[in-house]
Amino acid sequence: MPAAAPRLFPKEDKLLAEFGKRLRLARLRRKLTTRTVAMRANMARSTLRNAELGDPAVGLGTYVRLMSVLGLEADIAKLGADDVVGRKLQDAELDP
Repeated sequence: MPAAAPRLFPKEDKLLAEFGKRLRLARLRRKLTTRTVAMRANMARSTLRNAELGDPAVGLGTYVRLMSVLGLEADIAKLGADDVVGRKLQDAELDP
């Protein structure tokens, strides 16, 4: 039995849906069919469809694989890279 999808706050749900739309747009810009992308990503077309809908039950690894197939893997390194709040908290600990 698959794990239940995590419960998201509305803002998080919207972010995931927008991300799915961007993945779909990237696929369409490349003129790739769902069949082609699913085959290259080694996943079912239904999984691709769910990812493009921003389904929270889709695993992070699936999104990473799709980004790689679409040539967007460099963007993965940017996730969480600009941790402004974390750096401010760290700097506050250094102050005497």
